[in-house]
Amino acid sequence: MTATSVSRTTSATPSQTTAPADLARWVDEMASLTSPDSIVWCDGSDEERQGLIDLMIDAGTLVKLNPEKRPRSYLARSNPSDVARVESRTFICTDDEDDAGPTNNWADPASMRETLTGLFTGAMKGRTMYVVPFAMGPVGGALTRYGVQVTDSPYVVVSMGVMTRMGAAPLAQIAAGAAWVPAAHTVGAPLNPDDADVPWPCNETKYIVQFPATREIWSYGSAYGGNAILAKKAFALRIATALGHDEGWLAAHMLLLKVTPPADESGTPGVARHVAAAFPSACGKTNFAMMRPAVDGWKVETLGDDIAWIGPGEDGRLRAINPEAGFFGVAPGTSVDTNPVAMETLVSDTIFTNVALTDDGDVWWEGMTKEPPAHLIDWRGNDWTPESETPAAHPNARFTVAAHHCPTIAEDWDAPDGVVLDAIVFGGRRATQIPLVAQAFDWRHGVLMGASLASEQTAAAEGPVGKLRRDPLAMLPFCGIHMADHWADWLRVGAQAEAAGAVAGVHGTPHHAPAIFHVNWFRKGPDGTFLWPGFGENIRVLAWALGRLSGTADAERTPFGWLPGEGEIDYAAAGVTDAQWRRLMAIDPEALAEESEDMARYLEGFGDRVPAELAAALAQRLRSLRSAV
Repeated sequence: MTATSVSRTTSATPSQTTAPADLARWVDEMASLTSPDSIVWCDGSDEERQGLIDLMIDAGTLVKLNPEKRPRSYLARSNPSDVARVESRTFICTDDEDDAGPTNNWADPASMRETLTGLFTGAMKGRTMYVVPFAMGPVGGALTRYGVQVTDSPYVVVSMGVMTRMGAAPLAQIAAGAAWVPAAHTVGAPLNPDDADVPWPCNETKYIVQFPATREIWSYGSAYGGNAILAKKAFALRIATALGHDEGWLAAHMLLLKVTPPADESGTPGVARHVAAAFPSACGKTNFAMMRPAVDGWKVETLGDDIAWIGPGEDGRLRAINPEAGFFGVAPGTSVDTNPVAMETLVSDTIFTNVALTDDGDVWWEGMTKEPPAHLIDWRGNDWTPESETPAAHPNARFTVAAHHCPTIAEDWDAPDGVVLDAIVFGGRRATQIPLVAQAFDWRHGVLMGASLASEQTAAAEGPVGKLRRDPLAMLPFCGIHMADHWADWLRVGAQAEAAGAVAGVHGTPHHAPAIFHVNWFRKGPDGTFLWPGFGENIRVLAWALGRLSGTADAERTPFGWLPGEGEIDYAAAGVTDAQWRRLMAIDPEALAEESEDMARYLEGFGDRVPAELAAALAQRLRSLRSAV
C-alpha cells in the first residue's frame, strides 16, 4: 500500500518513509486493520485544504456559500443521527475501574480492544485513510504536545486543519523525537465497489474510547465534533488530564482572555492581566471569551474560548496556553447583540454545520436575527418557513473557524511559552443563593469553589427544576482520570506555584498562584428576571477582580469568600437598582450551609481519594456558615 495525493492537490505530501519508524509502523498496522483503498499523509497546506473541500462539494458533503456574503465558507449537513457528542458512548479504559472514577463510563481495556478491533476490521474499505499529524499548542512550545490521527473523513481532516496546527511542522517535531498520541478514527461505513456513497457517512454504532495509560484514542461511527475531531475533547482534556497528572500540569475546560484597564490619571498605561475561566454549558463561556466591554477604556482580548493547559514556567509562575488553533462554537443564540465579536469572526473562511441556508446563499440560525427569514432550507435540507414546527438550525449547530480570524485575538495568544496566568474564574448558572462575585481566601478555597461548581436545572426534562447539577471544574464529561485525582492535581500545582514564588520571585518580589474568583451572572429576582445584565457589563466584575490583584479594590470578608466592598462596583451604571444589587450580593448562611452539606455528601461518592485539603476546606466553610446563622 502506497501513499497517494489528495484529488486536486498539487503540493507534495509527506510519504510514509519520512515518518519515524514507530509512526510508520502504527500507520501500517491501522491500514492493515481497516483496509483503505489509499493512504494520504496530510501536510496542512492551503492547496490540500482546498482539494479536500472541492472533493466534499462534489460528494454533496459541503455546500459552497455565497462568496460575496460569506467568502470561502461552506455549509455541511450531517446525518440526523450524528449531531452531537455522545457521552453515553464515551469510555475511559483503565486496568482498575476505580481509576476512571464515578464520573466516567468505564470499560475493561482488553474487552474494549477486542470490540474495537472487530469494528475497525475493514472499516475503511473503499475509502482513503488520511494521516493527520497535529500539534496541541504552538509548534515547539514548552507545553505543546503532539498527536497523529488517522481518519477516513475529509470533513474531519479539514476540521483538524482549523482546530490544530496540522501537517508538516508537527510531523517534523515527531520525527525529531517528540512523543505523540495515536488517535484512530473511522466513520464505520466501508464501501464495496458497487456501493453508492452518501454525503455524510456514519454508523448507528458509536464508540469514543480513551486509554489513559497508553495515551490512545479510538473513535468509531461518528464524523461529528468532539466524537471525531479527536484533538479536541478526547486529547485536549481526557488524555491531557492523564498527561498532566503524570507530568505536573493541568488540562482545564477553560477560556483564556487578556484584560487591560485604561490608563490612570497620569497617563500610565494599564497593566494587562491574563485570566482563565471555567463555566459549565449554557453559562456564556464564548460570550465571556469574546467580551466587548461596556465601560470605555477597557480592553478585552481573546486567547481561547474552550480549553487551557496550565503549568509552571521556568520561574515557577503558572503559565497557560490555548492548545487549540480554532473555535468550534455553538451557532444558535449567537448574534450581534449577544456576541458581536463572534459574528465578526464568522464573516469568512468558516465551515458551518447543521445551520439553515438562506435563499441568497448565506446562513441563518435561531437567535441570529429578531425576525426569521420568510423562507430557508433547514439543517435537514428541507424547505422551512416561520410556520414550520421544527427549528431551522439544529440546536447544536456549529461553526468552525480559525482563531486568527477573531478581531479581538490577542497578540500573545499563541506565544510558545504561554502567558503568565494572573486570575482564575469559576462560574455556574444559579438563580438563587450564589452572589454575583466572590474571591477565594486562598488557592485551597478556590479549588473548593471550582469543585463545587453547579447549575440549577431549568427544565423538567433535565430532572427536578431547581435541582443542582454538579459539574466540578466544568469537567464532568471531560476528565480522563478519577475526578478526585484531578482535584488533587489542582491542589498540588497551586501549592508548587506558591512555594516557588516564595523563594524565587520576579525581580526579588515574591509571586503567588493566580487569585481565584467565583461568579454568577444568572441570579434572578422574585419575578424570574435576571438581576445582572451580563455580556459587556461583566467587565465591571473583572475590573474589581483585577483591582484585588493590584491592591486597589476593597473587599468584605464573608463565610462564602471576599465580596466587593461598598461602592467598588458601579452597578447603577449597568442599570441595576440598589434593591437588585442587594439581592445579587445577598448571602444566606443557612441556605449555603445546607448546600455545603449536600456538597459533603457529593464528595462521599468519590471515596477516600478525595484530597484531605479539599475536605478540610469544605469543613471550614461549613463551620463559618453555621456560626453566621
